[in-house]
Amino acid sequence: MTATPRPPTWTPERPWRGIMVATALPFRDDLSIDYDAYAAHVRHLLAHGCDGVVPNGSLGEYQTLTDDERARVVRTAVEAAGDGTRVMPGVSAYGSAESRRWAEQAARAGCGSVLLLPPNAYRADEESVRAHYAEVARAGVPVVAYNNPHDTRVDLTPGLLARLHGDGGIVAVKEFSGDVRRAYEIAELVPELDLLAGADDVLVELALAGAVGWIAGYPNAFPAACAELYHAACARDLDTALPLYRSLHPLLRQDSATEFVQSIKVSMDLAGPRGGPTRPPRTPLSGATDALVRAATEKALAAGHR
Repeated sequence: MTATPRPPTWTPERPWRGIMVATALPFRDDLSIDYDAYAAHVRHLLAHGCDGVVPNGSLGEYQTLTDDERARVVRTAVEAAGDGTRVMPGVSAYGSAESRRWAEQAARAGCGSVLLLPPNAYRADEESVRAHYAEVARAGVPVVAYNNPHDTRVDLTPGLLARLHGDGGIVAVKEFSGDVRRAYEIAELVPELDLLAGADDVLVELALAGAVGWIAGYPNAFPAACAELYHAACARDLDTALPLYRSLHPLLRQDSATEFVQSIKVSMDLAGPRGGPTRPPRTPLSGATDALVRAATEKALAAGHR
């Protein structure tokens, strides 16, 4: 009889594994950051089955933050988590030197890893991409690559990921291309590279293909249900995973939509804790999308998901 696989979990040695929540950032009505609410949110996520947090990602609206705000968000997350290795700050920036400075700040704060997009100021070629990751890796903190060819127009293909890993620039990849077939090619070309699900609506597919972590959006609103889903999927417990996945999927697919930040914050407003407004240029959801997200969230709550 084949043993049931144990779900891959967070460890101090590989702190990018498990459920790392790309945290939404709570703003007050005047659009200033509510750091106390953010600290409480980090503690809430960890208390409800999540392994760590990813501050200053796209969901955290890092592009709208000042340098002082961005640094304080990381410090707040580390203090709230009580263990800096459970914090994976996003360190993406227009210049490689700036990204390296943010990685160095994360290292000083005691963070266990950082998340890095490829160069996003222009459509970089392979040589530039490899130089970019090598520069940031010099900060001395493990780097998780973020493959998001939809927004960056730079595709970290399986072959390029293998070369980046061979350069010593990355330890894992957040895969957000949406093409689950890549999981198998990555495993063939570079089995030592950890694959992390990067989009909520392909979690089960990537978990079955060998993903050992999930950089997740919707646990901001439903941490316990998402933790149950992750562990069931990684354990190949499809009797548990598939019904839960179907139930949550109307929300999970919003993580891949353009207005994912607003959608997740609306769900948080309904499920708790408060998501609040977004900073410009993001605007509130349109009537139809707002109604869809609210209805899906209410349905999930009525089903007992938390």
